[in-house]
Amino acid sequence: PSDNSPMQFLRAILTPLVAATLLAGAAPLVQAQNRGDDVLLEMQQAFRKGDRKKLEQLLPAARGHALEPWAAYWELKARLNDATYPEIQSFLQRYPGSYQQDRLRNDWLLLLGQRREWGLFADQHPSYRMGDDREVRCYALLIEHIKGATGPAVAESVRDNWYAQRDADDGCTHAAGELYSANKLSALDIWRKARLGVEANRARAARNAVEIVAPDALPQLKQALDAPTKYLQDRATARGKARQELVLLALIKLAGGDPDGAAQQLDKKWSAHLSPEERNWAWGVIGKAAAQKLSSDAVDYFAHVTRDKDLNDDLLGWKVRAALRAGQWKTVGKAVDAMGPDARQDSTWVYWKARSLLAGRVTDAERAEARQLLEGIASTRGFYEQLALEELGQRITVPPAPAPLTEGEKAAARANMGLNRGLYAILLGLRSEGVREWNYTTNLH
Repeated sequence: PSDNSPMQFLRAILTPLVAATLLAGAAPLVQAQNRGDDVLLEMQQAFRKGDRKKLEQLLPAARGHALEPWAAYWELKARLNDATYPEIQSFLQRYPGSYQQDRLRNDWLLLLGQRREWGLFADQHPSYRMGDDREVRCYALLIEHIKGATGPAVAESVRDNWYAQRDADDGCTHAAGELYSANKLSALDIWRKARLGVEANRARAARNAVEIVAPDALPQLKQALDAPTKYLQDRATARGKARQELVLLALIKLAGGDPDGAAQQLDKKWSAHLSPEERNWAWGVIGKAAAQKLSSDAVDYFAHVTRDKDLNDDLLGWKVRAALRAGQWKTVGKAVDAMGPDARQDSTWVYWKARSLLAGRVTDAERAEARQLLEGIASTRGFYEQLALEELGQRITVPPAPAPLTEGEKAAARANMGLNRGLYAILLGLRSEGVREWNYTTNLH
């Protein structure tokens, strides 16, 4: 935009927040706000550099600015480890209902979890509105376990959140370790996390898992990940669960760059030394790596898997893709059937399961089942939903236009402080902050 356009744009979209803070009609106020804009931009840079002293110096100049909550958040977040309880409470009370309040509460909950301050964590967690931080969720689940929660739900939730964490963390790792010690999670649960870490090239996440279940094996783990081919060649046998899993981790690491080499190692040397579950997982990872390279060998590698249930949903998804490229419809259907309940309900796999039922000679029962599956997802909402419509012989039409916004709805949007701050931040150049606040506000609404 030109030098004159930003204030014109603000006049058009930011009310009443801008009217109160920017557009009072007085030139000195506008000039002061422009100076405040510069302060906000400086503070963002200081926050990114971790410059606590500069943030503290600039904060007074940001008071009264439309984006003051961001300035206050950056300053407090930068020194959260040393902040006092009254300071944190003062911030939470000063900016009620804002994204910045919930963002700081998220940060504080993580810190409380790391410090094992379970009482204060339990007091604050119910006020956490976003609820999308898996590490915070694991801490909360661990508190349920500490309080004596029974049944498998807590352990299963911790395991699922831990598996979904791509990088190493404290919350889910600590919770998994506690539940393993309490015999709520099995050794296989822990080793599978190590496998996922190695496959994702996250050595620290794998190390954290191995440290829970076999701490004595950490030196061998480093050897297996640093030089997997040498590790596999130097070992004659793999007796014992830990040694078998280390061989499997070396195979997974090797498969990431050389699936054919991993397949040769597994087929010629290590297959007999692994359990059926470990062997199936190894072939699944090798098959996935080959499928990602569009190799025709992927189907053959997946064919070595003797029990699809030994694979997770991700590996099964790649088995389906490899089978589709090869036109192996029976394999497609069986792989989808082996997926977990959530994956089987995903429109992608519902569609391909239906197509597998309609391939080749089709019985009346298979045709009826396929139709039921397609009717369950058919709509204009997404790609596979529209493919289902097409398969059913129905027209794909444009969804009806939504009803026009009422004047009340428009007024409510214009008066929403979170939306105003989000737009203002984007206009100012704080795009990441503005988009996060906009999404937070609209999602909560």
